[in-house]
Formats: sequence, C-alpha cells, structure tokens
Amino acid sequence: MDAKPMSASRTYMTDIVLPPDTNHHGTIFGGKVMAYVDKIASVAAMRHCRKPVVTASTDSLDFLNPIRVGQAICLEAMVTWTHKTSMEVYVQVESEDLLTGERLLTATSYLTFVALDKEGKAVPVPPVYPETEAEKFHFETAQNRYRIRKERRLYRSQHQKYYGIQP
Repeated sequence: MDAKPMSASRTYMTDIVLPPDTNHHGTIFGGKVMAYVDKIASVAAMRHCRKPVVTASTDSLDFLNPIRVGQAICLEAMVTWTHKTSMEVYVQVESEDLLTGERLLTATSYLTFVALDKEGKAVPVPPVYPETEAEKFHFETAQNRYRIRKERRLYRSQHQKYYGIQP
C-alpha cells in the first residue's frame, strides 16, 4: 500500500452558530462541538483510507475558548499517523468573528478511527507521511499518544474485570 501525505486527508468545515446551538451563556454547546469534531474527523479518515470507518476513541477534547452565537465555527482535520488498521486524526477548532475576520483557537482533539471492510471487519490502511513542520510535530509525537491509548485500554479492561464487567 502506498503512503499518502497528510495533506491528502485535510478537511475543512465551517458553520454559523445560531441560538438553538447555544447554552444559556450564548456559547455553543460542548456536545455540538463534539459532534462536529467526530464528523469532520471521520471524513478525513475516509479520505485517507477510502473505506468506511468507525470512531475507536477520542483522546481528549480540550476546550480553550468559547464560540459565541453569531460567530462561525471553523474546523480543520487531517490524518496524522496510522497503525495497521487504525488512523489518528487531529482536529483543530477555531471561532471566527464574521464581521471582523478575527479567528481564535477554541478546541483541539485527537481521535482514532478504524477502517472496515463490507463485513465490518478491520482492514489495513495506507501509511501517512508529513510534509510541513506542523505535520511533522503531529507525526513525531503520535507514537507516544498511541502508547498512552494502549495503557488506557489496559486500565479500562482491568477496571471492568474488577467490577465483574465483561470487556
């Protein structure tokens, strides 16, 4: 399988934040942001592997600044690392004041997706490679995030076993 550049999976999404999207503070619901993040990440993952995908995990979703009603939510996603059947996807979320053009970083997240065949079984994905300095940062730090994910899965299975839950 030929490796693909990160830029081949780069995906953008923009939407305007309206009153039904917001809480009593006039800022977008965190759950709404989470849905956008999962959606754009899945598109980036499918662009990379050209297969159906499922979300395997979300490492974190760090909210840094609010997005207010009337502003745009701007998302960017790309595959930053691959394993055998899985892909790590980085998502960056910004707010944009549509009247001034000012943009502000509002959230970041890493998610893991698994590629599937027609029977729903995991299938291999192409390797990915970085081209820019920013892409190199994500790529070079991905192995550590992978290790942390494995440790988290081990802890979760031990926790479930302790409480008599089948993993």
